[in-house]
Amino acid sequence: QVQLVESGGGLVQAGGSLRLSCAASGTIFSISAMAWYRQAPGKQRELVARISSIGSTNYADSVKGRFTISRDNAKNTVYLQMNSLKPEDTAVYYCNADVRTYYSGSPKLYWGQGTQVTVSS
Repeated sequence: QVQLVESGGGLVQAGGSLRLSCAASGTIFSISAMAWYRQAPGKQRELVARISSIGSTNYADSVKGRFTISRDNAKNTVYLQMNSLKPEDTAVYYCNADVRTYYSGSPKLYWGQGTQVTVSS
């Protein structure tokens, strides 16, 4: 019913920038919070940044001042601008969205398939 597709990952040198996108599609009635998570090899998935439907944001301490989350509600898309990248930012990045569809009575959390970000030193 709902699909989230991430794009924008890749290989970048330390100090560089990348912009991730995550587009939601399907029978969407509304989307409340959207977020980015990441998972490095051998580590648990962790929250990177979250944005509410009205634009309130919160960030992991490790990315504050370097990453910016934003969204385009008309396009059902969330973005993650990543600047001053470090090797420790290397991970698979996943987006999620709290979505109410035309057929569901309550919101459900959907996840994307992930996009690899690799930062070389």
